[in-house]
Amino acid sequence: MALGGGTFTTQNKTLPGAYINFVSAGNNVAMGERGTAVLALPLNWGEQGGFIAIDSGDYTSKAAELLGYEAGTAALLLITECMKRAKKLLLWRSDSGGEKASATVGELTATAVCTGVRGNDISAAVYANTNGTFDVVTYVDGIEYDRQTVSAAADIKANSFVSFGGESIAATAAVKLTGGTNGTVSGKSVSDFLSAAEKETFSVLGCTASDSDTKALYAAFTKRLRDDEGKKIVCVMADYAGDYEGIISVKNGVVLENGTTLDKYGAVCWVTGASAAAEINESLTNAAYDGAVGVDEKYTKSDYEAALKAGEFVFYEDNGKARVLSDINTLVTFTPEKNSDFTENRCVRVLDGWANDVAALFGRSYLGSVTNSETGRSLFKSDIVSLGRQYEEIDAISDFSPDDITISQGAGKRDVTVEMSIKPNGSMEKLYMTVQVN
Repeated sequence: MALGGGTFTTQNKTLPGAYINFVSAGNNVAMGERGTAVLALPLNWGEQGGFIAIDSGDYTSKAAELLGYEAGTAALLLITECMKRAKKLLLWRSDSGGEKASATVGELTATAVCTGVRGNDISAAVYANTNGTFDVVTYVDGIEYDRQTVSAAADIKANSFVSFGGESIAATAAVKLTGGTNGTVSGKSVSDFLSAAEKETFSVLGCTASDSDTKALYAAFTKRLRDDEGKKIVCVMADYAGDYEGIISVKNGVVLENGTTLDKYGAVCWVTGASAAAEINESLTNAAYDGAVGVDEKYTKSDYEAALKAGEFVFYEDNGKARVLSDINTLVTFTPEKNSDFTENRCVRVLDGWANDVAALFGRSYLGSVTNSETGRSLFKSDIVSLGRQYEEIDAISDFSPDDITISQGAGKRDVTVEMSIKPNGSMEKLYMTVQVN
């Protein structure tokens, strides 16, 4: 075996042998995934002061454990609406404080795991067995949730709903927990939520608030993250004239299959989930609202035209379904830098995706690790071209050309400047047909 071997930086080795470098074959270029939504809602149960992460595939099975209720129940209506489309939800319990329900169960103390009125629906009982053991049973809404067979109080473990304390155990009939109260939503709790959200990775932020102060806070947060921090998120709220491509304003609500009327503030949750899950090459124009059979407010044709001109996201009825009239945001003031294309959410998704993907590519593969030389910049351009081809393959953009990309050294030796153009595609929305009759 030759004495030489290992890797090389330059071809300057002395000993005979094989010097082999392993490098990635360009598989570091990939489009980012969408689908994560963020909501803050007052709840009757759940963790406070942190995000409750819910994956779409786990929502049905884990709803009770995480949120205190089965999926599809009225208490989780807004969450269910979001999860109809969202791939993942980061849920923040917006109410802070409150009290945990509790009860004395024989010689044990049973305490709800979370604050909130849901704790008042819990009961606990201790049943004696003939062999000297005890069954400690937790009921929720009168239905058995958990049963543990123990010999001593120290053996009892907490479950998703209740924890137990005490040094001894004795048989007792079911006792209902009482004293559980919800917390309150304050300006501080909103600020705490937004501060925490800034540290997370997500696509769309939903705001169900009706008061102007809270909506203004969400809007300022969204603009700061998009324009100052480079974090391309979108915010959905109701009845807010944002005049900004990063804010969607829902005008009306829907009627669900079970007869429940969901107003525009509630409909924000579906729009949040649907917007988050929409791919960069996808428009929600004419999309059917899942499980909705109508709208809560109907409008005339002129009303709908006025809504679109005002940058409002509006639903209309169509043969027993509620559909999105046009997938637009609140931008209504156009400039040479931002023309009418920027009001289309599909276009915004493409541009936001591009910004996020290029930033991720640079940070992952070039920042601090590749020399700012002609060679290094050529590699970076090559990866940008590869990304552009991926966008073009899925019809997100068209007429893409590597010749439109110029990468050069900036003012400083560590600075890189990129100048390029891309052409986002839109979706068919308007048909103008001329028929010649012979």
